[in-house]
Amino acid sequence: MATQTAPQRRASERERFDAYLATCPARKLLDRISDKWVSLLLNALADGPRRYSELSRTLAGVSQKMLTQTLRTMERDGLVARTVTPAVPVRVDYALTPLGASLLPIMTAIKAWAETHIHEVDEAQAAYDAGRF
Repeated sequence: MATQTAPQRRASERERFDAYLATCPARKLLDRISDKWVSLLLNALADGPRRYSELSRTLAGVSQKMLTQTLRTMERDGLVARTVTPAVPVRVDYALTPLGASLLPIMTAIKAWAETHIHEVDEAQAAYDAGRF
């Protein structure tokens, strides 16, 4: 292994985590957090822990399989904590971890932007489609 100077090491580290590069591990994370269910779940958990059934009712259109899969992935990534309380029936709560909470302001802003600008996007799509046919 060749030795590197300090500036070369810094440049190498910058390249290692450059999301524009195909080999960058940050790409996997960007892919995951850009998923619609992840962003909606983060926003749904903003006010505190929620039970699975509450999350299912809040996220209209999510299948049981997709909700379970997304929550497991978010737990694995350290964004969500799952707490099981022994009772009859067993109670399972999901809450944002500090890491998940740190992502919340960005996701809240994206959700608000989408809700504010959906009409403009719809109009742009309609104008684009009208010109294409």
